[in-house]
Order: sequence, then C-alpha cells, then structure tokens
Amino acid sequence: MRRRTYPRAGMRPEVCTRSQARTRPRPRATARARLLRGTGAVRAAAAAALSLTLLLAGCSSSQAPDDGRITLTFQSLAWQKESVEANKELVAEWNAAHPGIRVRYVQGGWDGVHDQLLTSFEGGEAPDVIHDASDDLADFAYGGYLADLRGLLPKALVDDIPARSWSMATFGDGVYGVPFLQEPRVLIADADRLRASGVRIPTPRHPWSWREFRTVTKRLSGPGRYGVAWPLKEPVSATLNLGLSTGGRLFHRGPDGKVTIRFEAADAVVPRTVHDQVLRDGSASAATLGMGGSDTLPGFFGGRYAMVPLGFSYRQQIAQQAPKGFHWQVLPAPAGPGGLAQGVSPQTLSIAEDCPHKKAAAAFVAFLLRPANMVRLALGDWLLPTGSRALADPALHTEEYDWATGAALAGQLRPAPAQSVRGYAEWKDKIATPALQEYYSGAIDLAELRHRLEHDGNLLLARYQR
Repeated sequence: MRRRTYPRAGMRPEVCTRSQARTRPRPRATARARLLRGTGAVRAAAAAALSLTLLLAGCSSSQAPDDGRITLTFQSLAWQKESVEANKELVAEWNAAHPGIRVRYVQGGWDGVHDQLLTSFEGGEAPDVIHDASDDLADFAYGGYLADLRGLLPKALVDDIPARSWSMATFGDGVYGVPFLQEPRVLIADADRLRASGVRIPTPRHPWSWREFRTVTKRLSGPGRYGVAWPLKEPVSATLNLGLSTGGRLFHRGPDGKVTIRFEAADAVVPRTVHDQVLRDGSASAATLGMGGSDTLPGFFGGRYAMVPLGFSYRQQIAQQAPKGFHWQVLPAPAGPGGLAQGVSPQTLSIAEDCPHKKAAAAFVAFLLRPANMVRLALGDWLLPTGSRALADPALHTEEYDWATGAALAGQLRPAPAQSVRGYAEWKDKIATPALQEYYSGAIDLAELRHRLEHDGNLLLARYQR
C-alpha cells in the first residue's frame, strides 16, 4: 500500500528495474519559457476547458473514430478508496460535459508500473494520459515516449504550479509531466508519550535539529521501548531526500552536464544519525530496518516506538487503524542548515507521444487539475497539491489530522536529489540500497559506505554518460 516513493506493504516498491534510455529528445528552448508558449486560441480555450470545436480542429479526421467522437484512455494509479472515487467522479464529470471526447478510466497500480508502461510504449498500446511519478519519467522522456507539454497547457495551470515543481518533470529542454500531488516525510508521534516525557514539541517554525532529534529519541527510550522506528526496507529515497535539510546533495552536475557522486560531510548527517541511533544509543530498533512503513504500525500502536518517520499520507492508515484512545500527531522532520528542505518526487500526469489527440488529452489534464479538482485529488490521497491555489484551500489547513502541519512544509519541498540523473535506478538497485542496508546494520563503516556510493557509483553512471 504505497505511493511512489514511500515504501508501504502491498504497493509499488521503491526499487524498479529500468532499461537504459535510448535517445535524447530533440533540442528545444528553455522549459519554463517555452512551456508558456502556444497559440492564444489554444491557451484561452484550455483555460475554459477547451471547447469541443477547437479541440477537434487540432485533430485530423483520420484520427477520430467513425462516429466522430474521440476516445482517450486515462491510466490512474490511485489506490486509496477515496482517491479512486475522486478520480472516477472527475472522469464522469468530464464525460458528461464533453460528449465528443470520451475518457475511459483504466485502473493501474504502482507495483511494477515502470515495466508495464515500457512494455505498452514499445507495443504501441500506451494509455493516452499517464499517471506516474516524476522520478520515473526520465527514461521515458529521453526515450521519446512522452509528449513535450509546452504549448499544450493553459497558462493558468502553468503559472499556478511553482517553477521548482515544474523542474521535477523537465528533462533536457522539454516538460514531460504535470506535477500535481506531493508528499513530505514527517514524524508520526505518540502524542501522550511525547508529552509525558517533557521533551520540547517541535513545530514547522521551531523544528528539532538532527542533534536534538537524536537526544530526544534517547530520552524516549527504555527497556523494550524505542524513541524511533526507522522503516528502511527501501533506504535510498528517505536517506537522500531528508539529506537536503543538512545541505546534502550527493549528485553534482558539472559544466559539461555530466553527473558525479560525492559523499560529503553534509551527506553523512542523516545516515550517521540513523546508524548511531540503532547501534550506539539503542534509541532505534534494528528490527525495523528491513520493514516497510505499515509494518511498524502495530509496534507504534502498542507503545514499542514513540515515533515513526513516514510519508504524510500514512495519516489515513493510522486514522483508520489506531486503537481507541491512542492519540497521535504529526511533527516536522528534523532540520539542518538547509532548514526543513527535503526532496520529493511528485505524482505526475503525462501524455503519450503516440497519442493522436494531444490537445484533447491536455484539455482533460487541465480539467483534472483545476484548483478545486486538485483539492479533491489531494484530499482523496491524503497528500498535498502542488498548485498554489489548491494548496491555499482551507480544507488543507485544518488542525484535524494535522493537515496544517503538512501544508506548512509545502514551501520547503525540493526536487529529489537524483531527479534527472540517468542511471540512478541501477545505482539505487545495485549499489546504494545494499550499501546503506549494510551500513545501517553495522556490517560496514562510513568509509566503506562512501567508497561504494562514490567509486562504484561513478563507474556505473559513466556508462550512461558516454
């Protein structure tokens, strides 16, 4: 049960085998500037959901079925009940308002979606509108499977989503997805245990430092009880994304555009904290290192762990499963020199390059991501929208379920460190995951971790950058 980058039992694993990209997209002008480009008629029509007449004008008669009606397929990866319902309701509303452009809802799943999409692309059977995540798009974008969205989207949508979010779906000079939902990592805490301990309760304005976090977890620990449980079955995303708060980058792009890996002091703060909590302080359970997030919840509800670092959407699962009388709250992740910055890989909507009705598909995407609709999708998935107007909705700033705490973190979310690094998936699978797992368990030291990430990693990345 997991959304793209946050491991959860029964959902798509973070690690995914990907084939090496084959070709680069054709050179184009700067993404942000050219994204705003497009004819005034198309943009104005898109802002009004694009009238049927204008949409059909962009398609040749040979592209439409015999009855003149366009049919688009939309593969959604929504999985939570409320999210699936919201997506299906929006598709039904679109179809009711656009009888000449029918959208067919196709239920997909996060588990194995990359390989499923690759097969469908190569077989010429890809969905027209594709739900995925930004860190899964690079191979498809460079391979020519996704349409460049510049000039297809209404200006209102483009302007509403921050440039930092657009950068997460920009590869080369093109934009290949619309980032629309994002998920910060937070600390889910046993509220009663936290208050009984007398520790300072952090807020987004006054978070814990990583040093203070380590001190707090020691204070919350005791015989058979731990201050924190780190579910790190898939350790790479959590380690790298939280490392942005300490100034960690790991991946460094040179003037020639090539990427090298350097594991510097700032990159070591988060892994060293986890390592020391487990092996020196006894404030983190070694047993949870091989778990997914959901696996830790029984121990959390049973008082074994005072806190669990999880994705923001886990609140839904906790709200449903927490025993009566169990009080929990959301705390911001620890901060460093980079403040509360952390990396994310937003969920995205893309259009297949082979789609013969790109203008119609773009109009449907624009409809799905109108501010009110984006709020519905965010509420259904218990996530944060990327759109500024949607994020400002009062429904996402309530104290109930600590929506306000998550919304306060939205401005600190940044592109995941390896967002556009070709070869990242293989590096993660073959090098980073086993190296971090061994370091966290005590099988290797920090020097060996650095050697594997840097030396072995740079040899691997060089194959993708020849």
